[in-house]
Amino acid sequence: MKNPILKLALPNIISNITVPLVGMVDLALMGHLDSEVYLNAIAIGGSIFSFIYLSFGFLRMGTTGFIAQAHGANDQQALVHIFSRALLVAFSIAFLLILAQYPIGILGIYILHSSDQVNQLAMGYFHIRIFAAPATLGLYAIYGWFIGRQDAKTPLFLALLVNIGNVIFNLIFIRVFHMKSEGVAWGTLVAQYLGFAWGLAIIFHKNRELWKTWAWERVIQANELKRFFSVNRDIFIRTLLLISTLTFFTAVSSRMGEKILAVNTILFQFFFFFTYFIDGFANAAEALVGKYIGENKEYGLQILIFKIFSWGFGISLVFALVYFVFGENLMRILTDIPEVIHEAKPYLIWIGVMPILSFAAFIWDGVYIGATSAKAMRNAMIISSLLVYFPVYFLLQPWIGNHGLWIAFNAFLLSRGIILQIYARKYIYAAKA
Repeated sequence: MKNPILKLALPNIISNITVPLVGMVDLALMGHLDSEVYLNAIAIGGSIFSFIYLSFGFLRMGTTGFIAQAHGANDQQALVHIFSRALLVAFSIAFLLILAQYPIGILGIYILHSSDQVNQLAMGYFHIRIFAAPATLGLYAIYGWFIGRQDAKTPLFLALLVNIGNVIFNLIFIRVFHMKSEGVAWGTLVAQYLGFAWGLAIIFHKNRELWKTWAWERVIQANELKRFFSVNRDIFIRTLLLISTLTFFTAVSSRMGEKILAVNTILFQFFFFFTYFIDGFANAAEALVGKYIGENKEYGLQILIFKIFSWGFGISLVFALVYFVFGENLMRILTDIPEVIHEAKPYLIWIGVMPILSFAAFIWDGVYIGATSAKAMRNAMIISSLLVYFPVYFLLQPWIGNHGLWIAFNAFLLSRGIILQIYARKYIYAAKA
């Protein structure tokens, strides 16, 4: 394939969309049981893990940017030491998460507050799945390695392995061993370790010569660690604010009743499906922007960014059309509970407009990550969440209920894209020229 954007984007799209598809399968398995409490338990437990793992998404994003620049500069020694640094941080964080699982779980349940039965099921799910943390965070570093080196096919293979395995293991635990929400947790845990082990094996097998230059002293070199943590600190703050808005969304939904929680959980899968799809182009931006900078080809950045945005806009139009026309039919795939379907219909409009309003924010994220310009991402997230999302919610929700929540969320997505566009002149074009 001659088009470098599509060469990277298409495998990443397939890889990315397997994640929400697995989430949809999990919800469908729970949504067709005899009670909505199992679906809500997955929603609550899954939200806690979304907060945890997305907060540490810098391990994938930061690794990609650094690896892409080292790859573009053909710095072979830097490649293995950047990856080792990322793995060291990933395992350290995972160890701390496992140690602190009980206070984290209790805090998550308190914030997301639901019925006693849902809370109990969600905690059972949480305390099983938390032991997948080393594999889950380690996979972030592995994906960063491959994407940064312009290899989108191997992450696709790993994602298919993990997510198809996830579905198979979930079905085994639920259908064969007659588990319910805890079966989803066990399926996820086994699949994550399978993918992590396979990914490491590929890296070490295909890059044996590179590892001959490995030295522990370079992994923990003070200047490189400082640079690694400086960029990743800003990505961490940005991501923490992002997942705070998502968790707030679930918490507010829960407080509006179990029917609204079920409705918003179902509808949010359409948002996740779109974001993982559009992130294929964001991932392409990460790799290509980083490579251009590593090769000192800054003159081509503006053309590259324009082309990626053109693809992103076209994709968002297609998704908006599909959601407007087929939204109700798609929703019926996830649940056959009549009350949930009826309650969701008035809110389908917000899912329809979401792709158009949000695509720019995701594409810009990829550009800024490739340029390792994390400060601008952090600042844009602070403004769009604290000065747009929460004020709009508190202004509108008391008057129009769940519609106010969805309007606030869409305003948040739109404002983030606009702010990053404004920042680009200073942090992307001028800084890299």
